[in-house]
Amino acid sequence: MGIRAARHGDLEQLLPLLRGYCDFYESSPSDVSLRELARRFIEMPDDEGYLLVAEGDGKVVGFALCQWKWSSLRGGRIVVLDDLFVAESARGRGHADALIAAAAHVARKRGSSVLTWLTGQDNGRAQAVYNRAGATAEPYLEYELEL
Repeated sequence: MGIRAARHGDLEQLLPLLRGYCDFYESSPSDVSLRELARRFIEMPDDEGYLLVAEGDGKVVGFALCQWKWSSLRGGRIVVLDDLFVAESARGRGHADALIAAAAHVARKRGSSVLTWLTGQDNGRAQAVYNRAGATAEPYLEYELEL
């Protein structure tokens, strides 16, 4: 198992993982949009955003997509772990834990005081991973305004 920055050569292996993530959250962006999103994150400087991949058995089996934002509550820039996904066939082998640790390492190295993320209230499996990583749940509700 290994964690590394995503590369252009990973795009075809990333697409089904991105689709799996979107399917889980019942979202349906086009493959073109998902490929473009991944391409942009691959090309983005680490201090704007980064896309990490987990490898297992010689192929990409998971990803973590992170981006920076300003936080007045933290008095600086922080990293948001927007998306974390591991292929069902590779779950339970530590890939999610390793992706979180690697995302935190990059964030810490670049000066972030916190790595933050959201998950569904009913996503118990993910919550177990996040609790194991030492994260704490915050009591905020997320709102969206469709534009």
